[in-house]
Amino acid sequence: MKVGILSGGGDAPGINAVIRAVVRKGIQHHKYEILGIRDGWRGLLENKFLSLDLKTSSGILTRGGSILGTSRTNPFKHKDGSKRIIRNAEKAKIEAVVVIGGEDTLGVAYKMSELGLKCVGVPKTIDNDLAGTDYTFGFNTAVAIATEALDRLHTTAEAHHRVMILEVMGRYTGWIAVESGMAGGADSILIPERPFDIQEVCNHIRRRQERDRNFCTIVVAEGAKPKGGGEIVYGETVDEFGHAHLGGVGYYIGKEIEKRLGIETRVVVLGHIQRGGSPTAYDRILATRYGIAAVDLVNKRKFGYMVALKGKKISSTPLREVVSKRKTVDLELFKAASIFFG
Repeated sequence: MKVGILSGGGDAPGINAVIRAVVRKGIQHHKYEILGIRDGWRGLLENKFLSLDLKTSSGILTRGGSILGTSRTNPFKHKDGSKRIIRNAEKAKIEAVVVIGGEDTLGVAYKMSELGLKCVGVPKTIDNDLAGTDYTFGFNTAVAIATEALDRLHTTAEAHHRVMILEVMGRYTGWIAVESGMAGGADSILIPERPFDIQEVCNHIRRRQERDRNFCTIVVAEGAKPKGGGEIVYGETVDEFGHAHLGGVGYYIGKEIEKRLGIETRVVVLGHIQRGGSPTAYDRILATRYGIAAVDLVNKRKFGYMVALKGKKISSTPLREVVSKRKTVDLELFKAASIFFG
């Protein structure tokens, strides 16, 4: 059997670990031929492939990014896109596709599987917002990077008696903000699930001042929005899945704090640093387990499913259940974090 593999959407630390596992298990245990599909779904639209073997997949476990490349390509936005993908897969003699991606990429996998392309999904997003799995690989690394940044900002905030705002990724959910904020001892955490009241944020800072704590650290997810307001966007353009480029909420909050309290405020937008570089040990292991499980689903002819982590065990979830809802922050976790606000 010839098995294709692609990675779509934003990159996440651990993609290469998945590819390595798929190649190793697929070739050595199932005698499959593995074909890499370049740049996500675009590769199947444009017939861009890379033959993968034990040599080409060697030494990639620790590498960030994706040796196959990635893109935010939506085939359904291209003329006859779905038909071209089916036709090109047949021409390349691809009998199954392992799809590494988040909500958008796996949403395409679900639609394509309904049209006859045999797909198995692997959950990948640093936002950790995919339904059907406890954790997505890449998330642990992003939290670790954000936590280290917050640790470093804490010391300079204290030295200069400033408010330091760290803007992290999280379009619709605040998993990175909550977990890094808790780990880094943030004095306030703002997430998309709970529109924030800027006056309440200022009140947290005032309470700290009353205790002679003349500095403050705030973590905000890029998709957080003020009560009664909308998302703050970086530009007017949207990608092929209709997503605007978010960014700037940290600067909005910083200006409001300076205006209302007269306290010097600095903003750090962590951006793509969160998704770059080498994955943590946890993400390397999780991604490896996912890759092995994905090949096993192919071998069992269990298509239209995504591999998933439930507790400590790897299981599978139907793609239709993954794309129909989003996993938002557990508000009990947020409530625990809020004990330390202000």
